[in-house]
Amino acid sequence: MKKHIHVVGAVIVENGKILCAQRGATKALAYKWEFPGGKIEEGETPQEALTREIDEEMNCGIEIGEAIETTIYEYDFGFVHLSTFYCNLISGTPTLSEHVAIRWLTPNELMSLDWAPADLPAVTKIQEQMTQ
Repeated sequence: MKKHIHVVGAVIVENGKILCAQRGATKALAYKWEFPGGKIEEGETPQEALTREIDEEMNCGIEIGEAIETTIYEYDFGFVHLSTFYCNLISGTPTLSEHVAIRWLTPNELMSLDWAPADLPAVTKIQEQMTQ
């Protein structure tokens, strides 16, 4: 039976652009793009996990806003339950520690990247919401 992995992703918006992060070569889904975040630990809320993950991965602080999308996607290694949230930077500048690249893109530019499949429904919803 495949495992269920609950993760969160931060859709960090600044000056109308969204932070996108590229996974490294040694990670599952190597070189795919994603919204930064990570696994929800035992006893954490999604918001607590997201705050912790962005601090650890990007070395910055965020304020979490409204939920965007929750997607369940079946990969070879298990089912990923991804919940994404709009976020604002409140301290620091995103730095690379877990990812090999980051880009700030407008909503219309998002589909130019090769996204991890679980992130695609959120990308579509963000484009709908932010380009009205």
